Amino acid sequence: MADLIPVAERRHLERRTNPTLAELTLPEIRRMMVTTMLFVIVLVLFLWMVRTVIIATILGIIVAMYVRPIYTWLHGKMPNRVLCGTLTLLLLIGPVLALTIYSYEEIADVATYVSAHRAEIASKIDLSLRRLPFMQTVNSGEAVNNYVIAASNYGTHLLSGIRSAIASITVAATIFLFTAYYVMTDAERIMAYVRDRIPPRYGELSTALETNVRGVLYGAIYSTFLTQTVKSLVILAMNLAFHVPLAGVLAILSFIIGFFPIVGSWSVYVPVAGWLAVFQDAPGQALAMVIIGFTVNTLYISTFLRPKIAAERSKVLNFYWMLVALITGVYTFGLVGILLGPMLIGLLKAILDTITSQPSWHWGDVVSDAGSVDASDD
Repeated sequence: MADLIPVAERRHLERRTNPTLAELTLPEIRRMMVTTMLFVIVLVLFLWMVRTVIIATILGIIVAMYVRPIYTWLHGKMPNRVLCGTLTLLLLIGPVLALTIYSYEEIADVATYVSAHRAEIASKIDLSLRRLPFMQTVNSGEAVNNYVIAASNYGTHLLSGIRSAIASITVAATIFLFTAYYVMTDAERIMAYVRDRIPPRYGELSTALETNVRGVLYGAIYSTFLTQTVKSLVILAMNLAFHVPLAGVLAILSFIIGFFPIVGSWSVYVPVAGWLAVFQDAPGQALAMVIIGFTVNTLYISTFLRPKIAAERSKVLNFYWMLVALITGVYTFGLVGILLGPMLIGLLKAILDTITSQPSWHWGDVVSDAGSVDASDD
């Protein structure tokens, strides 16, 4: 015990490294206030500046972590880091770009067909409505024709809207690509920089936060992409079985819109069921489309399978809390809520686990050490 630091000297060092508010001078307090105010102002302006590309940034980080094993394998074969990163991104962007171009061309053809055959489409819809009970004597021709014209105009405006949104899409795509490239190629240095900026006294908390966030993000992303793929395959199989045109485009559309709140794959299979009933005169197939889509895609996959897989993969939250995180996150924050919802509950769990445990940097350890020194001196 002779080599231990004396209690008086230790407490003096603690006061120097952990000064209380009463020990701060007026210039130091003024400097802290000015620095804090500037930090808050700059942070708010920064968040306002990147508000339109925040989702693209988050997706870039996520995609980078998923494709990093491919980059690491290529980097082992080729020492050129820029070439390896570019090739890795091309493996991801190529198929996505091809599917986007294919979908756009198919949707443009459908919009052109609807615009050229408005009268025929309105006539078929009106004939189908007259087959329904209590609708035989209703004069719905003019109303149906107006709805068809509105739908045709909406399709035309949708394509022109996509063209006008290319500028914002380009900005988001640029941020996404550069974020993915930067995180993918410099992941070690980024993590080392973050860890070096965390004081040792917060080591246990930072470890818990990092573990929980990584776990819930992995679970949420894995389950979301897996279940969206399964639901799109179900839509594709029903479209092919019932000979629905644009089967592939509708499956891709189901995959994309399933990420947005409120809308889901039902936004695809319900209109398709209506098309089967009206234009194909196949009410049985339309009913089968609705029943299968609702029970399999909406109820089973979205409500049960997705949170179950996410909870099992995360190894942080159980089924109930992952269900709450996914549903409330999406309805509160929109698309980014797929990630923010599980992140918030994962962070809350990490904080609760930390403050209810006995961390090694707790003040009680210092008091215990001081008591042992006092006893030895006596």
